[in-house]
Amino acid sequence: MSALSVLYLVLPLPLAFILHDTEEAIVQHRWMQKHKDALAGRFPGMKSVIDYLCGISTKSFVIAALEELVVLLLATCYVLVQGEYSFQIWAALFMAFSFHLVVHVLQAVMVKGYVPGVVSSLLLIPYAYVGLQGIWYAMSGMEMVICGVVGIIFMAANLLFAHRIAGMVIRSRH
Repeated sequence: MSALSVLYLVLPLPLAFILHDTEEAIVQHRWMQKHKDALAGRFPGMKSVIDYLCGISTKSFVIAALEELVVLLLATCYVLVQGEYSFQIWAALFMAFSFHLVVHVLQAVMVKGYVPGVVSSLLLIPYAYVGLQGIWYAMSGMEMVICGVVGIIFMAANLLFAHRIAGMVIRSRH
């Protein structure tokens, strides 16, 4: 990976994550409380997810986000020290993050309005596009698909882990 790629793609990823998750942390809990009934009415199959999201406090969300940030910071540092497969690891996480941004935009389309995280997602999609284009030039199509799938699976599993940690931290303080 070139020094320029590290400068304009790798190093900004943790900052992009912080921007995005800050928006989510600020509005997620209040937005879910305000819209839970409308969401449950429009998407009855998602009631258990809606109930879970309504129960996440801002503090719990921030703890989970901090765990995810640590993963991104470790991956970024691993690229900086040029560890083995560091580009593939970073690319997998970048593709998962990019997918996450698109999910927010699709959610906003589905609810026909604002959802937590959509403003920063719209702001970060050009960065995601440039990053995905850089990955496309550096990897074969199959390698990109494998990294993308692995990244999404890893981030989904890590999200569950992060929320479990957040729940344990919150419960231990009470």
